[in-house]
Amino acid sequence: MQQQGDYIPAFHFHRLTPWYDRFMAGLYPEARIKGALVAQARLQPGQRLLDMGCGTATLTLLLQQAQPDAEVHGLDADAKILAIARDKALRAEAGIILDLGTAVRLPYPDGSFDRVFASLMLHHLKRNDKQRALREAFRVLKPGGELHVADFGRPHNRRMALIALLVRRFEEIADAVDGLLPAFMQEAGFRPVEETACYGTVSGTLRLYRARKPAASGDAPP
Repeated sequence: MQQQGDYIPAFHFHRLTPWYDRFMAGLYPEARIKGALVAQARLQPGQRLLDMGCGTATLTLLLQQAQPDAEVHGLDADAKILAIARDKALRAEAGIILDLGTAVRLPYPDGSFDRVFASLMLHHLKRNDKQRALREAFRVLKPGGELHVADFGRPHNRRMALIALLVRRFEEIADAVDGLLPAFMQEAGFRPVEETACYGTVSGTLRLYRARKPAASGDAPP
């Protein structure tokens, strides 16, 4: 797996970026997964939302459509994929805000957002950066705010286990298919961390999670 700068681009190579949306629509039940992620967040008017690692802004646009009275930000480290996202937002006449930046150094103040989303993003990061990104998500959330994650997880049947044997050879994905993402969320300070759904795909098991930043400082782990 080739690292490009301090991030891995969509499908790991910049030359594949223009076909990202087409590939995703063909390979994954993307609308179902992202729709479930949006639904579980119970969005409210006036909230500030962050799609961390937004890619082509498919989820970012869904968030804005689901709650037009929210302030929706999308952030990605890949300028090329953000250009695609901006074109999509322009065509949709959507008032989303797209920022260039990395998940491990979010360019936002503490307590900026009510909800943070990470859809098929964390598995692109090495272990230390996964942990840093989750700590950053915790930092920018308001007390009582929530993190919503869709990513690879522990296989849920024999077929998915066979697929996992192949994909886990990549260092970045191994943590996810070994089921470590919930533990990393807890280490970042989230309580509780819940799994909300599970999907089988051509690349393995995808799992959805909801994690909450404690509403009071006394509720945070030591």
